[in-house]
Parts: sequence; C-alpha cells; structure tokens
Amino acid sequence: MSELRFDDRVAVITGAGRGLGRSYALLLAARGARVVVNDPGAGMKGDGTDAGPAQEVVDEICSAGGEAVVNMDSVATPEGGKAIIDAAMDHYGRIDILIHNAGIVRRAPLDEMSYEDFESVLDVHLRGGFHVLRPAFPRMKQAGYGRIVMTGSISGLYGNAGVANYSVSKTGLVGLSNVAALEGAEFGVKCNVILPAAVTRMSEGVDTSAFPPMDPDLVAPAVAWLAHEVCSVSGEMLVSAAGRIARAFIAETPGVYRPAWTIEEVDARMDAIRDAGDPVTFPVVPSGQLDHLRYSFGMASKG
Repeated sequence: MSELRFDDRVAVITGAGRGLGRSYALLLAARGARVVVNDPGAGMKGDGTDAGPAQEVVDEICSAGGEAVVNMDSVATPEGGKAIIDAAMDHYGRIDILIHNAGIVRRAPLDEMSYEDFESVLDVHLRGGFHVLRPAFPRMKQAGYGRIVMTGSISGLYGNAGVANYSVSKTGLVGLSNVAALEGAEFGVKCNVILPAAVTRMSEGVDTSAFPPMDPDLVAPAVAWLAHEVCSVSGEMLVSAAGRIARAFIAETPGVYRPAWTIEEVDARMDAIRDAGDPVTFPVVPSGQLDHLRYSFGMASKG
C-alpha cells in the first residue's frame, strides 16, 4: 500500500492550535503539506487570545522538517475569515485544502440560554465556516481543485441537551457543505463533513472516565483522507469515534401517497408512513434534491 502524501499541497486548518485541529495539522504536515495553523488561542468560551498554541504547533512541524505558518485571525468575522485564507495565498500562493475545525462551547439549558451565548457559538462554528469557505471557494474553483472538510457533530444529527447553539451550528454546516459539494462538483472541488468524537478541551465538564481511548489522533486519518486527492466522495458525512469510522446519511421511508388527506387519514396511516423497513436515500451529488422531488412526483403520477 503506497503512502498517501500531500506534497505541494497547501492546507488551511482553523482551530489548529490544540486538540483535533492540532492532530490534523501535524499529520498533514508530516505527509508533506504546507499548513496555515489558524488559532487565536481563545478560551473554550471564545474569550481572550494566546499566540502560544498555534506557535507550538508550527514549531513542532518546522522542527520535524515541515513547513507551516501561524495565523491568529478569528473565523467569527468575515474580515477574519478572509485574512485566514489570505495568509495561505500570501505565504504559499495557493490553497488546496480547507479544514474548518474551530469551535467554542457555551453550555446552558434551552430555556436559560442567552442570545449572546447562542450567537457567539454560531459565529465561530456556523458563520465561521462560511467566513473561510467564501474566500477559499472561488480560488479552488479557479484552480480546478479543492478539498474542503467541515466539522459537524453527532450533536447536530441527534441533538444534545444543554448545547442548542452548538447543535444548530453543526446541523447548519451540513447544509453549507452540501451546497459547496454541489457547486464545486464540475470544478474538481469536493466538500464533506467529519463528525468526530475525541476527548479534548471541549470535553470539560463531561464525565469521560468510562470512555474507551478517544485521542484526537484516532480521528486525524479520516480527515486526512477527506482532504486528499484520492477522496472519492463529496457531499457526505463520515463519523470517527473511538476508532470507528462510518458513513452517516439522511434516509427517508418510502412513504404513503394519497391524492388528498384528512387529519384522520394521516393518523390511520402513520405506522405505514413511518415504516423504515425499506429506506430511501438520495445522495447529495449530483442531484439529491431533484431526485427527492422526482421520487415524490413519481408516486403522485402513479396514484
């Protein structure tokens, strides 16, 4: 099995000073990528700055013979997102890989969550994804190549008590990724979502004593594959948790068609409507939305 390398590729990784982002940066750099290590060094609630974490990662990469530069701009603003991508262009003249990993946590029950905490988390996770994708995407399209990895979460798929802001953000990034996958398809640009689970700073306050080994390094190979030219998928989600890698996807039941419905008929047929014995899936690329509509219209035309 030949080694998959990133020679001559330039990667931008947000939130790369610690945890998962650090593991991604070290792995890609070890395989030849030149890396923009973005991290303002903020606390887990998004407060403060510290140049130390990003600089330590860059020093580690460079001491091992790799190439990397520090960037401390925040993904939370359009100006910060542009500056992060500009750092890649200014230092290396290109961007081939974008991994949006930056994140913060502000926990509160739904009925107690402040609007400030809600918006602050969306600014980093969801809007942050757009803030870096927007300036990177046209450059990738022009180059005819790009690999984008957005960081979702199983909390975005299934919800998680106490982090409505986080869950909303992660679900939104799936939609953003799907659009980038669709619009990038004809230009050689692929975009996917990683749903990682690892014990990092973000796990503070969670009892992890019974968890199996969940080091960030267990997640990094899946992300690196999504970021590599051999990546054969776009518009998909990969789960990486405790050594397990799986594909997550949205499915529908076949459903029930009637030319008209009453509330009582919906109630009477609900078991059949919900019957997941023969699920239907519509891959995002090349035409998931249209395929969904065609399926529904087909049932109507046969009815």
